[in-house]
Amino acid sequence: MFDISLNELNTDFIAKLFGPLDSNVLNIEKAFGVRVLNRDFNIVITGEDEKAVKMAVDAVYKLQSITKLSDTVDENSLNYVIGMIKEDKSEELCSLYDDCICLTNRGKPIKARTIGQKKYVEAIKNNIIVFGVGPAGTGKTFLAVALAVTALKSKQVSRIILTRPAVEAGERLGFLPGDLQSKIDPYLRPLYDALGEMLGGDTFRAYQEKGTIEIAPLAYMRGRTLDDSFIILDEAQNTTPEQMKMFLTRLGNNSKAIVTGDITQIDLPVPKRSGMVEALKIVENIEGIKVFRFTNRDVVRHPLVQKIIAAYESHEKNTSDKPRRFTAHRKDW
Repeated sequence: MFDISLNELNTDFIAKLFGPLDSNVLNIEKAFGVRVLNRDFNIVITGEDEKAVKMAVDAVYKLQSITKLSDTVDENSLNYVIGMIKEDKSEELCSLYDDCICLTNRGKPIKARTIGQKKYVEAIKNNIIVFGVGPAGTGKTFLAVALAVTALKSKQVSRIILTRPAVEAGERLGFLPGDLQSKIDPYLRPLYDALGEMLGGDTFRAYQEKGTIEIAPLAYMRGRTLDDSFIILDEAQNTTPEQMKMFLTRLGNNSKAIVTGDITQIDLPVPKRSGMVEALKIVENIEGIKVFRFTNRDVVRHPLVQKIIAAYESHEKNTSDKPRRFTAHRKDW
């Protein structure tokens, strides 16, 4: 039997470590086959396998770093740390929580939460155009917005432009109430939410009124040259090839463009092709353009989201070789 004492942990972290009904500790014990004991705020990890005990100790110390970002140890972060340590990637975690991208309106630091997110942030800093491709919940758009706000505040650019194609995902734009602006606002809502969290409502609206921040459907970009701007195209899987080419050729001097999307969730009607899928084949090898692909492990929403994505991928893989029947909607194949 092997045991290691962790004497230097502070009492606040110990409370976060155990979590509601000791749920975090139970997950650690199950993952590594150890026992985690609290002896008068002196944590002792014990087990029959010395390597497993040391891995559990490493996980606790990495989790202590994570709590600098939040008041709790959430299940998603816990599972990510455990997975990385089991894959012998502990060293990669060391620098993960060091760099703060920016602070939210409430003073909360925005940092990369996975190795994939950290590499994505580095890609944006080091390239002029970046394609962020991956499943929902990986932080593709949120991190891009955080970097855009940072660039604006540090006067690297003079404005932020965010755009999306107004493509229906089952609903119909024309049936929504109100004028054109009211009809397109639901499609742009995720961008409003992200900027509101970064800047606060009043500051965000003031920037909008001055034209420092512009949020508009992709169609409004035609014919423009976007200089001195940080530009984000969201939901790019729903662009047509013509729209994507139009967007990429809007880039002006001292500007940066981020293109985000999930090519497994294309809502274009058949037989239209996705401009993002085509662009990835055409421009990936151009210097100054970086294509970054997220994985399921980079999902930072509820842990069930990772499992749902994996289940859909497995289903699609199992059915991809079967004969397809004709249907009006590709999602029904």
